[in-house]
Amino acid sequence: MSTLEIERRGDVAVLRMVDGENRFNRTSIDRWHEVLGELEATAGPLAVVVTGDGKFFSNGLDLDWFGEHPEQAGGVVDDVHRLLGRLLVLPAYTVAAMNGHAFAGGAMLSCACDVRVMRDDRGYWCLPEVDLGLPLTVPMKEVVTVRLPRAAAHDAIMTGRRYAAADAHALGIVEHVAAEDRVVDLSVELAAAMAPKDRSVIAAHKQLLFGHVAAVCGWDPAG
Repeated sequence: MSTLEIERRGDVAVLRMVDGENRFNRTSIDRWHEVLGELEATAGPLAVVVTGDGKFFSNGLDLDWFGEHPEQAGGVVDDVHRLLGRLLVLPAYTVAAMNGHAFAGGAMLSCACDVRVMRDDRGYWCLPEVDLGLPLTVPMKEVVTVRLPRAAAHDAIMTGRRYAAADAHALGIVEHVAAEDRVVDLSVELAAAMAPKDRSVIAAHKQLLFGHVAAVCGWDPAG
């Protein structure tokens, strides 16, 4: 079974994580890079929506899997870094449709998108590393701080606070809040409005805005 499914809605590719808590492990991260490679090779109008399934957007690193495969942990973390950098500079507008909890690497994944839509009634956005005893890596910190307002990034990183939609919106962590049955549809509408725009210019602008962070993450679009 795929951990990441693709649905086309006109010029919008909806990427849906369908693996329970949608955590990052060897299988899921390889699938992510496979799908992004396909999208990068797609010609013509394109925008992307990233969402989850059920009550989880993503709960980040699969710590149980890491415990079972310690010899692969470093390589998978490196590939998570590369995923975040790759998504930051993907040559298409991206929207995170947060259908549920976005914790740790899942929250970082939302930061790698151009705009965020959060479900209004359930689910938290959280960077819990301070409570887990797992400090952020430099690439993870760069992805969060390049995207969020400075005060919000400081509060999230230092406190491990769980933000419900209203607080996340007030602090600028997310740009839109929607009812459960509107999260994906609103995200598709936002993406569709951007899909016809010149992707070469979008790519150039993303490099100007985020290329330095993508490089810190270990992602080089040229190779």
